[in-house]
Amino acid sequence: MKVFKEIFCRIWCLWALVLFVPTMFIALPFYLCCYIIKEPAAAHWHRKVSKVWMTFFLNLIACPLKVVSAEYFKKGENYIVACNHNSLMDIPITTPFMPQANKTIAKTTFAFIPVFGWIYAAGSILVNRKNEQSRRDSFRKMKWVLRTGLDMVIYPEGTRNRTNDPLKSFYDGAFKLAVDTGKPIMPALLFNTRKVLPAEKIFYLEPHKMEMHFLPPVESTGITAKQLKEKVFRQMWDYYEANK
Repeated sequence: MKVFKEIFCRIWCLWALVLFVPTMFIALPFYLCCYIIKEPAAAHWHRKVSKVWMTFFLNLIACPLKVVSAEYFKKGENYIVACNHNSLMDIPITTPFMPQANKTIAKTTFAFIPVFGWIYAAGSILVNRKNEQSRRDSFRKMKWVLRTGLDMVIYPEGTRNRTNDPLKSFYDGAFKLAVDTGKPIMPALLFNTRKVLPAEKIFYLEPHKMEMHFLPPVESTGITAKQLKEKVFRQMWDYYEANK
């Protein structure tokens, strides 16, 4: 049975790839507007196009996404969204399915992928984590994103969580940004993306329902970045354990 599942999931991965490329090219002309209109309107348009594309694509590969507790986002307010990171599947679902327009902090390496990298870069703040100047520039750009009224989506674990724990330890960046700007942290947890696209398997995709849950926002005023990081980490850990 296990062998048949391995074979099926690799065939399914091929099916997903066959679908991804042509649907991406269908969406591509609509993304051109992102380089014509100014921010934050460009981010709003990018999210709308991405949501249509990804809704269509995810349903075709039998991996629909359910969003839970989007009502925590209040109209007229923007947030730093701290999201867990288990899989490469996290990347195409965070930006489109956030309740509000946003930018995501992202690695420069993905921007070099032909065509997709261009779409990816348009919705992201790119950073080379190995370069100190790049990290400083990305921090400045994230502050600018928040000033425009957009949300800023950050994976505080840095890289994919390959452990058996609900979360890896968090880096400080998201929480320093929150304290510096006074913006609240909106915790977000993705479920089942690791099952769909596991980090330890090559060319493997399992059809499965995914979920994105939002938790009550955590205020960043009157608290240190370290205290904020510990508070959000505990909140996300406990929720994941209770709902996995």
